[in-house]
Amino acid sequence: MIPVLSAAQEQRQTVRLRQAVPSLAGAYSQALRRWLGDPVLRLAGRPIITECYRSPERQEELYRQGRGRPGPIVTYKRGGESKHNYSPTPALDVAFQLADGSVSWSGLLLSKFARLMKYADARVVWGGDWPSFKDRPHFEVLTGWKGGDERG
Repeated sequence: MIPVLSAAQEQRQTVRLRQAVPSLAGAYSQALRRWLGDPVLRLAGRPIITECYRSPERQEELYRQGRGRPGPIVTYKRGGESKHNYSPTPALDVAFQLADGSVSWSGLLLSKFARLMKYADARVVWGGDWPSFKDRPHFEVLTGWKGGDERG
């Protein structure tokens, strides 16, 4: 069975994609078209944007996860430090909507989608390629601002 998004879910995807810088939005759109055009990949799940722009307050909430709030650590960036905190944002997070309606963050699916994203735009960086903290749902385009290690 092929995963299908509801009209409300499609609308949320459109809103989230509009929050991204044009080069990232273009790379995601091209990778999504290629994914959905492949009959085998399409059956595995449908890529969805789980987060694009993220308020500094939301970023701080995620930072506290695993540090006083239950759950695993999901970020090392505090509110205002993440590329997700800029508008338009050079970062987005991806998961997969499965046919049964559940959501998956499968490393295998994310690695396959990463190849399509990087093929669409050579400036795309995948968090799964980072040498230390692997942030597999995370994709960003290099912007050259704020210095540092370019991870957001």
